[in-house]
Amino acid sequence: MTLITRRSVLIAGTATAGAVLLPAATATAGTRTTGKKIAVAAGETYELSGTTRVSELSIAEGGIIAAPDGHSLSLTVDGVETGQLLTETGGTATLIQSGTYRGDVILTVAEANAVTYETLTFPFRQAVYVDADGVDRDKSVLTAVLGGKLTDTLARNVSITSTGECFDGVFVQDATYTLEKPTISLTGNGRCDFAGYGAAVVGDGSATKLVIDGARIATKGVVRTTVIANDGANVVVKNSVLRARNGVLPADYQATVETPYMESVPWMLGLDGNVRATNLIGKNTKATYLNSTVLSETWGALSVEGGSGLKLTAVNSHVGNTGTYGYGTYAIGDATVRVLGSRFDVGSYATIIAGPAAVVHYGDSTRAAVAALNTELELDLTDTELKDIPVRNTVVNSGHFGYMFFGAGTLTLDGGTVINSERATFLNKGQQTAITVDGSQGARLNPRDGIVLQMIELDDPGPVNVDGKMLNTGVYTEPTGDPAKDATFDVTTAHTADGAATFTSIKLKGDFYNGMRKGKNMVLTFEDATVEGVISATQAKHRVSTIDASTFYELGIVTNTVQAAVNNGVVVSLGSGSSWTVTGTSYVTSLALADDAAVRAPRGKTLTVTVDGTETTVTPGQSYTGAITLTVA
Repeated sequence: MTLITRRSVLIAGTATAGAVLLPAATATAGTRTTGKKIAVAAGETYELSGTTRVSELSIAEGGIIAAPDGHSLSLTVDGVETGQLLTETGGTATLIQSGTYRGDVILTVAEANAVTYETLTFPFRQAVYVDADGVDRDKSVLTAVLGGKLTDTLARNVSITSTGECFDGVFVQDATYTLEKPTISLTGNGRCDFAGYGAAVVGDGSATKLVIDGARIATKGVVRTTVIANDGANVVVKNSVLRARNGVLPADYQATVETPYMESVPWMLGLDGNVRATNLIGKNTKATYLNSTVLSETWGALSVEGGSGLKLTAVNSHVGNTGTYGYGTYAIGDATVRVLGSRFDVGSYATIIAGPAAVVHYGDSTRAAVAALNTELELDLTDTELKDIPVRNTVVNSGHFGYMFFGAGTLTLDGGTVINSERATFLNKGQQTAITVDGSQGARLNPRDGIVLQMIELDDPGPVNVDGKMLNTGVYTEPTGDPAKDATFDVTTAHTADGAATFTSIKLKGDFYNGMRKGKNMVLTFEDATVEGVISATQAKHRVSTIDASTFYELGIVTNTVQAAVNNGVVVSLGSGSSWTVTGTSYVTSLALADDAAVRAPRGKTLTVTVDGTETTVTPGQSYTGAITLTVA
């Protein structure tokens, strides 16, 4: 049975599908059960003073049924929220649409839950609203909650279904709460996944500790997110399945990067889609996904947006995209993203690193690592839970690239992590990077196109200001002609802003290309590592000369023509125990060898090295700078 300690009333405990049970004590206090019909004529505004149950509701075209000021109105039919649509594209208000509704028809008048995000205020409606004192019936639409047990601290086995727009399942504000085995199904568009308007579950506020255990959450609709953690909340998702599918954008929607109005992914990321499965926003917010499945059709599965001090963690989880394009995780600002013991099946990228100080780590779910996270992230896992978490390595399967740097960031791959990608493992679009790959425990990189690291200019054309709105209507145009030499930029040494990568105790087979036109070097360090491939400055060209929203998938895909460096130096350091087997002509600007390092040709071939045009014998323990050309015959 339903247990509420602070407020008198919620939905009674074991309602079956198709029935809503209200406690007898409250059916006559606050809920008018009339048994009659309500008909709203065209041009009429019918205002309800309180929650009302009828056998039939009919609204003629142009008729409006409304709640008093300071309140919201929600319609449930046989326990399903329905009928509500946004009144305009880019707006925030919703209205119950014209039509006839029959069955157990309940019109819930609830206190307003106004949430402001940047320039807009969203009039939230939710099945369950929880604050520091527990479930607030006055802000909740409890007729949308079927079955299970609902208390001020716990919801167990409840079911919430919505087919209207912008209706949330559970909204937790500055409270400690547990959702145990909920089933939430939302069909129809949301409006803003930066605020959580239309999400299945929202944890909001620095005093919020929300645990979601054993959930089954499915959404289908524009920005109809499954789980959102915001404004300092600590959200822990365990043993759950979250799935988000795209909706249909309004016909007059204009794609924008202005976050209060954004309802589709900016195509300049090389993606499409209009819903991401989750979002993490605000300041010092934490979201952890443990032993869970998180899938988005496209766009993104585990997103991070704005804010500071954000921590996103996936442990022993299955994350990915069911469509052709999409990312597993996103790292922006100074976010810390950790993926341990998980499987990623992604359309486009395991992670987009958007900087400027993002830190990303993919590794194994060792007992020590998980125990440390349990303390740091305040997961409150019991000793038994910790013991039952198996130790696994991480495997990424990507239909396009492994990782894309859209901004500066740090990326570490270690343990037994395996990255399988159709294209380059690392795609660096002109950013400062610190990539570290430690293969001592079996980490492997398997790019099918044979490119380990590709550096290119940022091919994002950016938004265009159209009548004061920042719209995604830009067009990328391939530069023509040779880049002009920057005499002030040293291509023979490492700079702080360069694209740097270190590979330790690993066997690598693949190429490394620096296709930058402006001053940025590719700095490669190998320690106890072997590499077989081409390492070179290159002229990189896209397959097409222009790219717009209709050809977003061409972003990042280039062909390489090796050539001497202009402003794109290649600085190579072969540390102890390292060797480079040169498989094709390579142009580098600095080459340093440890005493036991080697540069060689493949078996049966010979290697010729020139430095500034002079043939040179490369000797272990020596360093060379200048225009270095390595050819194989």
